[in-house]
Amino acid sequence: MTAPDVVARLVAELGDRVDVSDAGRAAARADKSGQAASGSPLAVVHARTVEDVQATMRIASATGTPVVPRGAGTGLAGGANTGAGEIGLSLRSMDRILEVRPDDLIAVVEPGILNGQLNAALAEHGLWWAPDPASRDISTVGGNIATGAGGLLCAKYGVVRDAVLGLDLVLADGRLMRLGHRTVKGVTGLDLTSLAIGSEGILGVVVAATLKLRRLVPGQARTIAATFSDVRSAAVAASAVTAAGIQPAIMELMDATSLAASHRLLGLPAPTPGASQLTVQTDGPGATAEAEAVVAVLAAAGGTVRLAADDAEAQQLWTVRRSMHPAMETLGTALIEDVSVPRSALPAMFDEIARIEERFGLTIPTVCHAGDGNLHPNFIFDGDEVPEVIWEAAEDLFQSALRLGGTLTGEHGVGVLKRRWLADELGDDQWELQRRIARVFDPAGILNPGKVFAP
Repeated sequence: MTAPDVVARLVAELGDRVDVSDAGRAAARADKSGQAASGSPLAVVHARTVEDVQATMRIASATGTPVVPRGAGTGLAGGANTGAGEIGLSLRSMDRILEVRPDDLIAVVEPGILNGQLNAALAEHGLWWAPDPASRDISTVGGNIATGAGGLLCAKYGVVRDAVLGLDLVLADGRLMRLGHRTVKGVTGLDLTSLAIGSEGILGVVVAATLKLRRLVPGQARTIAATFSDVRSAAVAASAVTAAGIQPAIMELMDATSLAASHRLLGLPAPTPGASQLTVQTDGPGATAEAEAVVAVLAAAGGTVRLAADDAEAQQLWTVRRSMHPAMETLGTALIEDVSVPRSALPAMFDEIARIEERFGLTIPTVCHAGDGNLHPNFIFDGDEVPEVIWEAAEDLFQSALRLGGTLTGEHGVGVLKRRWLADELGDDQWELQRRIARVFDPAGILNPGKVFAP
């Protein structure tokens, strides 16, 4: 069937939900990674209901047309980029909260709702959903589920996989599957919910999620900032906090380049040249006592430590951290990477980054979720195409993380950017097994083709 025939079938079934404008199709080509698919999609379907998603998938299955599910397009691995001959399937308009049960600590939501929007609504019930990516005000719950997102709070409160009980999933042929449960416990059959989380749209299209909620944390959170003369010293201090048995809600590390860039972006006074900053938040009834313990550990590790005097100062410190991505964009085109290592290996990983900088003549601004060992090194360059030297340096970075017992991605996903290295971590046998599992869900391979697994 020709491309016009496919589009005609979509329009006949879905009407004005089908966008064939040049601008709409061009917008679906890219995400926040800076990478874009080759060519423009046939059309972008803006689904409003589960039935819209099912209709799209039935037409795609009947015509053999690839489909790329999309949320807000804030991904950093190219996982939602939609190219020539493909249908973009946007879930952004499916943004309703379908149910909130404070007695059961669950909510059922559609995938297009934003993290910040969801938690603002849940706060009225004294509840919140814990996953907390830095992009929480612009990223969707469905996108978080697709990538297995984490964020600043996950060291204490867990990642998306810890906060989802069930999923409604539309398969490639349009069938609707209800995975998981609404109960605290549930071990019937294989855990297909966990399998779908982080699958980046290659198994099915998430159209609803049953979320595990928490009650709002009582007490006053406390925020600590500690500056260190170099990033390795800050990493050693972060590891010392973990080794001391203290569990902060958030512990974030910014190296000198990223810290200075965020200060410039926000119009704040420049930090001490070369200084790195560790920012820590404690919460709950014991927040003050924990904060005092953190202060003692960081001071003993050589930090210049201050406890935020009030909420305004604490908010400014977190604004500096959450402004990292736009700050990197002021330095040039940014390839924002994502590796994780055991928390005790953080200093060694920063040693590796310094070695890679020297080897390739690069500056690699790095921020880190120091509470869980997830680093975000940024490769900065000019232009739209990633230079080969950047890919060579990135490969060195990935292999370094693997040697230290880490992983290629802690929360951004594989998408197209890391698929060439996936087998290095999984091994050939597991890589092939995972490909076969994907084909059980999608025998024709029409869901997000070319993502995660290299062709």
